[in-house]
Amino acid sequence: MRKILNCIVILLMSFSAIAEHHGAENADIQAAKIAFEDAYATNDVEKYFSFYADDAKVYFGGAARGEVAPYHKMWTALMAAGGGVELNKLTDLQIDVVPSGDVAVVTSFIHNRRREPDGTRVTAKAFQTDVWRKTDGKWKIISLHYSEFSAQE
Repeated sequence: MRKILNCIVILLMSFSAIAEHHGAENADIQAAKIAFEDAYATNDVEKYFSFYADDAKVYFGGAARGEVAPYHKMWTALMAAGGGVELNKLTDLQIDVVPSGDVAVVTSFIHNRRREPDGTRVTAKAFQTDVWRKTDGKWKIISLHYSEFSAQE
């Protein structure tokens, strides 16, 4: 019986160490996510794209899965033409770090308003899922899926 209790204590101590480790990882990835969304919200194109891995995949609603380079080019042109983000508010931010501590799935709801080059304003509510990978001590997005939904949903 004593061996069983010792094993349970050791097991619980291990979970505590894992939780502490992931507490730090959660804080790091949360800071990266907030900085990423702030860069988007303030139209800081280069900072925003610095959070993507070079080989990241992006998916926006019904569009085909895309690469980051064409998305970067499109977004830069949109800004140059007078478009931009006016509001980007996150709610229900959830972060799940895998046990190895180097991959995280981050989900949130987003209330967004953007300005098209012709001055038209588009308001959207969306759900976003990012997959982040930590490489060389930095969190980078390797996949982003953004899907808008109607106000009735």
